[in-house]
Amino acid sequence: MSVNITMPALSPTMEEGNLAKWLVKEGDTVSAGDVIAEIETDKATMEVEAVDEGVVAKLMVPAGTEGVKVNAVIAVLAEEGEDASDIDAPQNAATEKPAETPHADDDPKTAPAPVIAEKSANDAKGHGKPDVSATSAKRADGERIFATPLARRIAEQKGVDLASISGSGPRGRIVKADVENAQPGAATKAAASGQTVSRASGMSDDQVLALYDADAYEKKPHDGMRKVIAERLTESAQTIPSYFVTMECELDALLALRAQINAGAPDVDGKPAFKISVNDFIVKAMAHALQAVPMSNVSWTSTDRIYHKHSDVGVAVAVEDGLFTPIVRKAETKSLSVISAEVKDMAGRARSKKLKPEEYQGGSTAVSNLGMFGVREFTSIINPPHASIVSIGAGEKKAVVKSDGTIGAATLMAATFAFDHRAIDGALGAELASAFKRYIENPTAMLV
Repeated sequence: MSVNITMPALSPTMEEGNLAKWLVKEGDTVSAGDVIAEIETDKATMEVEAVDEGVVAKLMVPAGTEGVKVNAVIAVLAEEGEDASDIDAPQNAATEKPAETPHADDDPKTAPAPVIAEKSANDAKGHGKPDVSATSAKRADGERIFATPLARRIAEQKGVDLASISGSGPRGRIVKADVENAQPGAATKAAASGQTVSRASGMSDDQVLALYDADAYEKKPHDGMRKVIAERLTESAQTIPSYFVTMECELDALLALRAQINAGAPDVDGKPAFKISVNDFIVKAMAHALQAVPMSNVSWTSTDRIYHKHSDVGVAVAVEDGLFTPIVRKAETKSLSVISAEVKDMAGRARSKKLKPEEYQGGSTAVSNLGMFGVREFTSIINPPHASIVSIGAGEKKAVVKSDGTIGAATLMAATFAFDHRAIDGALGAELASAFKRYIENPTAMLV
């Protein structure tokens, strides 16, 4: 009996993913646990494993297909002794409707491969209008339009009418290059989900493009990560009533302790076992501050405030054309060396899009550090469901008045907190910022 391999759900909220690459071909023999494909979500690239042993009978979804629904059949395995050629391709339950059957005179070898149909914006709103297949649509004169899913998605983003394009693919199918070379027409929805990616200017795409000479720029379509960042941070800026608190912290004691700890790191294979960064201290200080002020360790929902028992601290990591915030779980219980190792590991995997969803979802606060770029002070946007975030600037040598009234030099760092006023009132936010400052300026207290 054949075995179906389906698109897995990598998180409770995942509805679809992109099939980036097949690592097997039809006819290959696989064992349970063998990696057979790579799939992409908005923020990660994950591997798909064979669930049983057998022969790859059919690859149901071509490599590069976007918007494959969770639980859609992506491949079929034939069991030992089963003739792969006798296996019928299953109908994908995730499709809105089957792809149109080719005409009798169509060559079956060149007919479009099965793909997942995309729900139309009208249907999503409950208007009940039939949607258009991902592989074919109707031109004004009734002629069918064949287009790849990627070409259709780019056309939506660019506002290009597919009926106005001649396809250069097999049997006249419209491919990515055809859409990219076309001029924008009537505006369409910017995202396949039916939600428009926010534009700061409020201008239409065509109005923005009209401001510049055509040869003075190049366009790059929004990928899934960019859309998610735009949607989540726009939502945050529009719905979270934020306020900001800045604390100036002396770093000299922390820098001295850091140098002492790193100097005492044991050798492993001729290299230090760890190298603690200033950011590792900041993560730990934030974790201890949340424990010292537990009412600030909170998330807001429409019905409740959720008070967290542990300090799960996100660390903002810049990646190519995007941002991840992997979470250090129970950071208040972990040593500096463990925090350092976890952050380095997750940051590396974030840059290669190998993080698991559970490694960057959740948490109650985050640290964003631009000090390494020489930034003195900045504010960050809260990432829901967090109710706070701290923005760290560069340490700078400054003249200060000491407790005995004399003038001296100190290394000062600005830490600017953003708080969700619905969950954390001003006095409570100031209390958390003060606790953070105490741990930064007396770092040995974090080691007890």
